[in-house]
Amino acid sequence: MEWRNWSGLVSARPTEVFAPRTTADVVAAVQAARADGTSVKMLGTGHSFTAIAAPEHTMLLPTHLTGILAVDREAMTVTAGAGTPLHLLNHELERLGLSLHNMGDIAEQTLAGAVSTGTHGSGGSTASLSAQLAGMELVTGTGEVLTASRTENGDIFDVARIGLGALGVMTTLTFHVEPLFTLQAHERPMSWSDATASLLDLADAHDHLDAYWFPHTDRMLVKTHDRVTAAAEPLPRWRAWLDDELLSHHLFGATNRLAHRIPAITPAVNEVAARLLSERDFSDAAHRVLTTERKVRFREMEYAVPREAGIAALREARRMIDASDWQISFPVEIRVTPADDVPLSTSYGHESVYLAFHTYVAADHVPYFSAIEQTMRDHGGRPHWGKVHTRTVDDLAPMYPRFGEFLTLRDRLDPDRVFDNAYLRRVLGGPR
Repeated sequence: MEWRNWSGLVSARPTEVFAPRTTADVVAAVQAARADGTSVKMLGTGHSFTAIAAPEHTMLLPTHLTGILAVDREAMTVTAGAGTPLHLLNHELERLGLSLHNMGDIAEQTLAGAVSTGTHGSGGSTASLSAQLAGMELVTGTGEVLTASRTENGDIFDVARIGLGALGVMTTLTFHVEPLFTLQAHERPMSWSDATASLLDLADAHDHLDAYWFPHTDRMLVKTHDRVTAAAEPLPRWRAWLDDELLSHHLFGATNRLAHRIPAITPAVNEVAARLLSERDFSDAAHRVLTTERKVRFREMEYAVPREAGIAALREARRMIDASDWQISFPVEIRVTPADDVPLSTSYGHESVYLAFHTYVAADHVPYFSAIEQTMRDHGGRPHWGKVHTRTVDDLAPMYPRFGEFLTLRDRLDPDRVFDNAYLRRVLGGPR
């Protein structure tokens, strides 16, 4: 069996494939791998652009480890199987009158995959899913089953919230939740100069901010979202279909295919695409406002730059694009997040501006990403663990004050490197 991730950048041919139904099944798979001196990786939905989940021997599928397992309305927590897709969790939480505080802009990943790679949203008091965790069940590299929270195995919980799949297999995850809430969305086109001058002020003035710059143009689309108590007023069906299905999926996909065949038309295509996006206001449940379906496949690199350097890094990226012969058909996405306390979080210890760079799936992303990555490094950026980057342990470790603490916990929980693969050897170091 060949496994390939969503973007097509990573493939693997595992020796064994197994879909555990219980935590005990996971324990058995881990113990067998340890005894045989092999490795085991739990897969998600393959939405990471890196090889972080690529199996080298045994591949576990999360198919059966899904669904909400417990709801504690007094503590305001919900426990779910680690293989539950985010979109399913959001749907079930809405049915229960509950919601996550914040979330990323896609919802196809499994809970464990999204948490382990540092998936984040924009704004709020906490942006990343990992910072919203209340607890977890984890199968370690020795086959031990640990429950961890702030009050039980707190040292493990603190570090393992973003564990990169290196500390164990998550089997259940418990999230802090809150009553279901409505977000008012305001989306409007802005000029490059107006947007870059005001983005950080807009981020401070609104609950959530998401912005997109269309390369080779002076146009941006800026989205702000705010909590409201009024009843939701979603877009009319025809408008939602026109904007989000016809324009954002079908037409965008067609223009990317055309621009890939005829690169010289890319600037004109981007200009037209940017002008087709008009101002709109609507309100809906938080997860329907914050997340969007992505039907046009792409490749992505994202860096978290300290807030004070974020706009300068964006302007430098534009200068490089304008001075190059690259033809970039996908927008650059900009989000702003608060600091958090998760040791391997890209926002650990400081507020961040996230800059995400994309290419159409069939395009050669290497020249573009390589050059932009150096600029992000020059501005103190940290790469998203689940998106394309070339960093190694030698230059990642100095970026994280508690990196050594993570490695120490890894030695403790997975002494035989049962969860190892090539990606982890690159970003965390080789065998002991």
